[in-house]
Amino acid sequence: MYHSVAARRLLYRSTISYYVKSGLIDTAIQLFDEMSQSNCRLFSIDYNRFIGVLLRHSHLNLAENYYHHHVIPNGFSLTPFTYSRFITALCSVKNFLLIESLLRDMDDLGIVPDIWAFNIYLNILCRENRLETALQLFQTMPLKGRKPDVVSYTIIIDALCKVKRFDEVVHVWRKLIDSGLKPDFKVCAALVVGLCSGGYVDLAYELVVGVISGGVEVNCLVYNALIHGFYKMGKKDKAEAIRGFMSKNGCAPDLVTYNILLNYGCDEVTVDEAERLVETMERSGMADLYSYNELLKAFCKAYQVDRAYLYMVNKMQSKGVCDAVSYNTIIVAFCKVRRTERAYELYEEMCRKGIQPDVVTFTVLIKAFLRKGGSNVANKLLVEMKAMRIVPDVIFYTTVVDHQCKSGNIDKAYGVFCDMVENGVSPDVVSYNAIINGFCKASRVMGAWRLYEEMQVKGLDPDEVTFNLIVGVLIQGNKISEAYRVWDQMMEKGFTLNGDLSNILVNAVQSRDGT
Repeated sequence: MYHSVAARRLLYRSTISYYVKSGLIDTAIQLFDEMSQSNCRLFSIDYNRFIGVLLRHSHLNLAENYYHHHVIPNGFSLTPFTYSRFITALCSVKNFLLIESLLRDMDDLGIVPDIWAFNIYLNILCRENRLETALQLFQTMPLKGRKPDVVSYTIIIDALCKVKRFDEVVHVWRKLIDSGLKPDFKVCAALVVGLCSGGYVDLAYELVVGVISGGVEVNCLVYNALIHGFYKMGKKDKAEAIRGFMSKNGCAPDLVTYNILLNYGCDEVTVDEAERLVETMERSGMADLYSYNELLKAFCKAYQVDRAYLYMVNKMQSKGVCDAVSYNTIIVAFCKVRRTERAYELYEEMCRKGIQPDVVTFTVLIKAFLRKGGSNVANKLLVEMKAMRIVPDVIFYTTVVDHQCKSGNIDKAYGVFCDMVENGVSPDVVSYNAIINGFCKASRVMGAWRLYEEMQVKGLDPDEVTFNLIVGVLIQGNKISEAYRVWDQMMEKGFTLNGDLSNILVNAVQSRDGT
């Protein structure tokens, strides 16, 4: 009898295996159910294999059913490998409750997930904003016998950087170093990019320089983050030092490196050096549209606008690398030097060449023509903008509002402001400052006050300009108590009131109080 049952068990197992290999999963499931209901005794190995098949073919509900209604009641357990596969499969559907249940069962059995499952679970917790759970898991798993590896540390460092918990980032990094694990380029990148994005560039350099000097090879991502960070902070010497350190360690600059140098270096170097840098990039086959546009900006910053235009026409257009940003860069430069008609000629030229103007093009040109009194051209541009179905943005609307206010057309300005809101474009603080300034100049105190209250209701915090405008108009309207309250709010937020306004307000309060 024993031999007969054993033979039937082997037959079931081999047949189920055949169906699985043939892709007949439903048939295999039916046969397993038949086997479990027969007089063949199933062992832990049978459930492990079968649940593994279910997980591999995404039958997660069925796997959970067998686990809770067959494996556990029969006193069996899964192997660490099967538990690990179960956890990773559940991560894909974010079934955190079942994962936590499996982990509790594993605790009772004294086993822990394999490191790859541990890392997958850590990663999904961080991605789903369950950082506290991830940190608890990261801290407790070593006590259970599963030490984090470099991947684990990378996941945690990256997650902490994203929520700007930089003190904890440093603690985790030092824990990694003290653990004896050798950092790789991925964890270095997570640390450096994260800290640099938060403005902690010196700290990022301090933490990673020893690791790099110790022989860990990092890629351009790390060096670029440091170079960009130091340039952004105005620490050109440190940026150049990192660039030299990069070359010394055998890491060749990539496109991003060169574009950072163009972006920030052009303020410091001559335009000739910037052009030579682009030529170096061309020889390496790395110059792209962004690179050329950065060079145009360098020419324009140096007030070599005609040179920028000739470079765009003779060099960029011949290579087929020219877009609206290229033209906008030069149009902006011509407008700044009051060559508005020349800027308009460029607008017409880009239209002829099939390069679609964008909202920036129209904003710059309309602002320039309004400033010089060319309202007819500005209106013509507005009509053409509508014909091209280019949607105005907040900068465009603010430009028009500001011009109307400065021209004394407060009602027109407010009409444009209301159009902006009705068209689904949310005003920002600059927009509110423009319209509030108009109301202030027109001595429309209550109108300015209502706008001041409205912006706060919409969740916009007044800035120093807003506060000065409101205090000024309240003083003008002899609303001294209200002005003083706004001044208090202003000081609480760390802003400074204009010196003249401050003196006027203090004198007004003293006069009112009879002191």
